[in-house]
Amino acid sequence: MLKLATTVLGTAVGLIVLVAAGVAGIVSALFGGGDSANASQPSHAALADIPSNYLALYQQAAATCPGLDWSILAAIGKIETNHGRLNAPGVHSGENFAGAGGPMQFLQPTFDSVVARHPIPPGGSTPPSRYNPHDAIYAAAFYLCGNGARDGRDLYGAIFAYNHADWYVSQVLNQATQYKQAARNSGTDTAASPQAQQAVNYAQGQLGLPYVWGGNGPDHGHTGFDCSGLTKAAYEAAGINLPRTAQTQYDAVPLLPKEAPLAPGDLVFYGTPGNIHHVGLYIGAGKMIHAPDFGQPVQVGNIHWPGDDYAGATRPAR
Repeated sequence: MLKLATTVLGTAVGLIVLVAAGVAGIVSALFGGGDSANASQPSHAALADIPSNYLALYQQAAATCPGLDWSILAAIGKIETNHGRLNAPGVHSGENFAGAGGPMQFLQPTFDSVVARHPIPPGGSTPPSRYNPHDAIYAAAFYLCGNGARDGRDLYGAIFAYNHADWYVSQVLNQATQYKQAARNSGTDTAASPQAQQAVNYAQGQLGLPYVWGGNGPDHGHTGFDCSGLTKAAYEAAGINLPRTAQTQYDAVPLLPKEAPLAPGDLVFYGTPGNIHHVGLYIGAGKMIHAPDFGQPVQVGNIHWPGDDYAGATRPAR
């Protein structure tokens, strides 16, 4: 049985193909946190949107689970009930049509099961209540931790356990990205521009959608993307219009010098200058989000592999 029967704010859409197994580890790496030393810091968007008492609870509860960043809890709280601000049945009392209640939308049996295994720290209701933000947020952290979030083993799977839908996982990860302050540049990458980060945020929200030849994504009536459809849609979300095909995208913007460090949001191309056959969106640490081929969903992959025909990179947003 699903941990949640439904979300309050989430839009119901058809289930999509599960993201490739390798993506789970990358997602965990991108969103790992938990302890105070490794947890991300709130972005301006997070500080503006999340009530201060909820933000403190998300951070404190996430710290109980090594590998769980507070932004994941906050994203779930946003999607479920807008951090308890939604005025709908089952948020402050009662239940929605599927039996979920409270700011984190727990089914009562699931909440009781979590609390029985993991005592809620002092500061909430006595006995613990799924309607109390303190109790509900800690219970959500414990639930995620027990389903794969601990030590970053399978964060994707943990969120999927919270609500069995890949579209839901994508929404949570996309919202969490918006809530996290961009990490300071490290290694050989350079920092992303605000528009490039918007493009990355959009692409992260499409993880798991199917490969569709000529696909431009759900915003254009398609169930998924091909490679250049994804990069075009990502930059469209950032207010930048790109040509439609990998070849024309390659031709549209001057190539970066070979020695130049890449930045999240750069487009990475494969083929030869006159025959570009693939494009991906660089996200840092040698990884890209791309729509690889038939039967393979939108996923995270390496930009280099043995025998690749990497042709270079461009930077549509500077």
